[in-house]
Amino acid sequence: MQNDVTGHPERPVNFVCLLVYFLTHLIMECEGPQALCDLCLSQVCCSLPALCRGRTDGSMCFSWAPVFPQEVADQLMHTMAAKGLLNDTTVGIFRDGGTLRLRRATVRRCPLSPNAFLLALCPHRLQELDASWASGGLTGAAIVSGLASNPECRSSLQRLSLDGLRLDWESLVEDAGTRVGFSSLRGLRTLKLANTDLSDAALADVCSLPHLESLDISCSGVSNLSPLLDCKNTLRHLIAHRLQRLHMAPSGLTFVLRQLDALRHLDFSEDHVAEDDGSGEDVNEAVRQLLEGGPDLLPSLVSLDISGQKKISEAAVRTFVETRGGLVFLGLLATGTSTCDILSTKKNLKVTGAANEDQVCEALRRYRDRQCFVREALVHLYNLIADTDKPRPDILKLVLAAMQSHRSSLHVHVIATACVFSLTTQDLAEAMPLSLLGAAVAQLLHAMKTFPNHQQVQKNCLLALCSEHILQEVPFDKYSAATLVINWLSSHEDATLQRMAVAVICLLVSKLSAEETAQFSGDVSIMKQLLAIVQQKAMVGALDSSLKFALTALWNLTDEMPSAGRSFIECRGLELYQEVLESYYGEPSIQQKILGLLNNLAEVQELQPDLLDEDLLEHVLSLLQDTQLDMEVRYFAGGILAQLASRPQAWTLSDELLGTILGQLHAAIPTWTPIGREMVSYRSFQPFCPLLQSSQPPGVQLWAVWAIHLVCSHNTSHYCSMLEKEGVAELLKSLSAGPNTHPDPKGLADSILRMLDEHQSRSRTFSRQPEPRNS
Repeated sequence: MQNDVTGHPERPVNFVCLLVYFLTHLIMECEGPQALCDLCLSQVCCSLPALCRGRTDGSMCFSWAPVFPQEVADQLMHTMAAKGLLNDTTVGIFRDGGTLRLRRATVRRCPLSPNAFLLALCPHRLQELDASWASGGLTGAAIVSGLASNPECRSSLQRLSLDGLRLDWESLVEDAGTRVGFSSLRGLRTLKLANTDLSDAALADVCSLPHLESLDISCSGVSNLSPLLDCKNTLRHLIAHRLQRLHMAPSGLTFVLRQLDALRHLDFSEDHVAEDDGSGEDVNEAVRQLLEGGPDLLPSLVSLDISGQKKISEAAVRTFVETRGGLVFLGLLATGTSTCDILSTKKNLKVTGAANEDQVCEALRRYRDRQCFVREALVHLYNLIADTDKPRPDILKLVLAAMQSHRSSLHVHVIATACVFSLTTQDLAEAMPLSLLGAAVAQLLHAMKTFPNHQQVQKNCLLALCSEHILQEVPFDKYSAATLVINWLSSHEDATLQRMAVAVICLLVSKLSAEETAQFSGDVSIMKQLLAIVQQKAMVGALDSSLKFALTALWNLTDEMPSAGRSFIECRGLELYQEVLESYYGEPSIQQKILGLLNNLAEVQELQPDLLDEDLLEHVLSLLQDTQLDMEVRYFAGGILAQLASRPQAWTLSDELLGTILGQLHAAIPTWTPIGREMVSYRSFQPFCPLLQSSQPPGVQLWAVWAIHLVCSHNTSHYCSMLEKEGVAELLKSLSAGPNTHPDPKGLADSILRMLDEHQSRSRTFSRQPEPRNS
């Protein structure tokens, strides 16, 4: 694929486009292949540098591309925006309206300049545009004037979202004697202007639109709603959440509402968390009059949102519900009235509130972009799911969506991370889709990175991450996660959090690739951090999970990693481990992890001289000889001694000690009984190759063949394949056939070769089985 991109730039584009086109047609018939289409579009996004050439102004254009299906062109832009890839450079591919024809465009939260927007999007005959929270100097005025410059857009554009932008209304200029404004976009039916500097003059211009049906002016600068009377015959949805600057007497506000006969949905909700400055009193009174005013007031209304409004009584709510037979939605979160008895009798009425799970989940769905309500809903949700024993992927999706929408909100993340933990405990996590758990991990890691000094957020995240199922089975960037957690650990001393963090690191390290392990262990500060935990625990004789997890992490980091082993030694880990090995003599779980790491060091020839310490080796020898110790301890003690004794030319201690080691290896190993479980795993058999040479003493050979026989007995398919691939089978055959080979290692070598023959026979039989015919 990469060679094709270099030599034939048209081929990958053509392939991807044809595949996406094919999948688009499938999507029209069923929803199943959607993920495949997303994968294709993601591949195009990743390959943009290879598929494109640059223009003189620095923007991109495809080197060659067929005509994209219109729906796929829209999806490509949405994918680029979602991945954070849409900017002044990449948006240039959409300048070619012949190849990529846009109808439903988005530049939401994308950094775009007015000129890039004008050149790339305005030539298209757009029907929808979402430019909410765009950056890069893009203003509402620039967007409106740019769209109005295209005569087709003036009539074709039906939906426009400019939430969170500075409108800069005064900068709009006249076009041929006519002032350009929202009213220039005559086809608009839906307009979203929440969190903008919308003025009364701009609102008047908006309300002159002949087909305006839905308007969102939440959190804007509007002070008077009288202009709404100009669109009273078309306006069906009005969202006016938290209008702080609204200055209308209740009677004036009610007068306007009485004339909006076509209105079906009204949102007059309020931020109940914000300080009460008195600005909402008039709206609150108008809401009360609406609830008690009977069906003649807003006769078409079927949906009302008054969440956060204070001084609302259950009696007023009951009256409103009783007189509105067609009501389908009522927003009552943070009003204290969602427990009103009449609500439970209306089966088709959806309610946001705190009375039950349905109300809370409805709140999370509807208020995703409103931090005050998300926070309120999450608090109630946590109380509802605290003791849940059933997997709820539907609720987890809602929580993650809330975290995604409010990535910098501490208030949201404190409670959201607690909810994630409650929803993903071990048994519950195993019943969740892996992709959903992957999304949960991404949000948890973001929370840890964003709020590094907030203890409760960190605790919640570590509790959720400290799951063997999540860390072992869920696909995510484990290297970045391990780096994040170890860096966090270096600046925090809380014992509870430290224990969880070390557990997470331990599990993550075991899942790193060889390349990632080398990169991770190459950071000396990481080695020092883990050794500091070992020393801290050993000094007080602690025997807890933090010590065990730190030892395991160090063991995994040094597995076939000579550079990590060197760092361990340079950080004085060898001296520390010798002390711990002696002080924890009666603790096999600790001894095994220490000896396992020393085994890793002993496998590296250039590190072996550092291990040639008489006191250390005599202690290890005593562990080999002690028949009362666990098999694991004796096994790893034998491995260290076998590796060091395999190179007599590098031996610097007494010949007597070397002879004793070789004799005790040969005497001890035949007495070992096979273990009924997989005690150890190996990435490679390469460290065993020097031990299998015919020139080696029988004790050295015996430990190597015993170890190979052990793992092959428990995972025959995996390790027999490794024997063949790495050429170890030939060494075993030579050892078996050698005239001077001692009967003990020869017998085990023969047994391994028989397992290998049986494995090969089964593989051949399986490969010869005929494929089933199509019926």
